[in-house]
Amino acid sequence: MSLTAGIVGLPNVGKSTLFNAITKAGAEAANYPFCTIDPNVGIVEVPDDRLAKLTELVTPKKTVPTAFEFTDIAGIVEGASKGEGLGNKFLSHIREVNAICQVVRCFADENITHVSGKINPIDDIEVINLELILADMESVDRRLERVSKMAKQKEKEAMVEEPILLKLKEAFENEQPARSVDLSDEEYEVIKGLNLLTIKPMLYVANVDEDGITTADDNEYVQAVRDFAKEDNAEVIVVSAKIEEEMAELDDEDKAMFLEELGIEEAGLDLLIRATYSLLGYATYFTAGEQEVRAWTFKKGMTAPECAGIIHTDFERGFIRAETVSFDDLAEAGSMVVARENGKVRQEGKEYIVQDGDVILFRFNV
Repeated sequence: MSLTAGIVGLPNVGKSTLFNAITKAGAEAANYPFCTIDPNVGIVEVPDDRLAKLTELVTPKKTVPTAFEFTDIAGIVEGASKGEGLGNKFLSHIREVNAICQVVRCFADENITHVSGKINPIDDIEVINLELILADMESVDRRLERVSKMAKQKEKEAMVEEPILLKLKEAFENEQPARSVDLSDEEYEVIKGLNLLTIKPMLYVANVDEDGITTADDNEYVQAVRDFAKEDNAEVIVVSAKIEEEMAELDDEDKAMFLEELGIEEAGLDLLIRATYSLLGYATYFTAGEQEVRAWTFKKGMTAPECAGIIHTDFERGFIRAETVSFDDLAEAGSMVVARENGKVRQEGKEYIVQDGDVILFRFNV
C-alpha cells in the first residue's frame, strides 16, 4: 500500500531541516530559496509500542515495522501556479502524495531570511493554499470546457460530471479548497482522475525555535495557526525542526534523556508521523509468528480479505478465514496459547472489518 506525505512550505520555514530529522537523509537545508530543487524522498517508520511488546511475547527471528514515505518538496512562492519560482515542478510533485504537511514558520530569527521579509504565518499559509487552489481551478476549468460541450449533447456521463465541476469551481472562486466541498463517495469517484491538490488532507506543522517548544501555548504565531486550522478542520502539530534534527543523531537512550531535560513527553517527529498516518485514515494490524512479527498498514474500513491482499493477492483470492485476536487481549494473556484458552481468538469471515491493533493469522487456499 502506497503511503506518501509531502512536506511543503515557503522557502526557509524549516521544512528541509524537518525532513532531515525525519529521514536522516541529509537533504540540503541552505539559507536561500529553492535549495531543494528535486524532491527528496525518505522512508520513515511509524512508531508503535505494540510492535515491541509483540516481539517480546513471540520472540521472532525478525521484526518489521510499518513505514511510509515523506517527500521534501521545493519551496513554494507566490505565483507558483503561474510558473513563478519552480512553478509546475513542485505542483507535479504534490500531485504524487496522499497528504500534505504544510510547515509554517512560527519563530523570529534575523539570521534566517524570510521570502516575504516578515514573519506572518497566516499570510504564509494563505500564499500556499491560494497557489494550490489556483492550480486546481485551472484543472477544473480545462475539464469543464470539454465536459460542458458533451453535456449539451446529452452525453450521460458528462451530465453527471458537469454539476460536480461547477460546485468545485464555485468553491475555488471563493478561495475554498476542494476538501471543503461536500462530495458524496460517488461524486468523488467521478472527479478522482483530476487528482486535485486541495482535495488532499492537510496537516499544519508549526515550526518553533529551540526555546519555544515548551511555551508553544504562549506563542502568538502558533495560536494564529491553530485558529486558522480550526476553520479548515485541520490539525496542528508543534515541532522545533532544529531540536528534532539534533535528536535524530542520538540513540534511543540519549534521546529519552534529551526529551526529559527539555520537559517533553514525546518527540515532535513521532507526533508528526502519527498525525500524518491518522490523517490519511490508516491503521495497523499485525502478523506474529516465529519467523516474523510485522506491522501492516491498512485503510480503516477494509475487510479481512482486503487486508489479506495487502500481504499477497493470493491471500485475498483464496481467503478462507482470519484467526484474530486484539493486541490488548493478547498482551493481557501473555501468549497466543493462553489467549486461545481464554476464548479471545476469534474466527472471522469475509465480512469482518479489520480493527486497529488486530493480530491476525490468515487462512487461505489457492
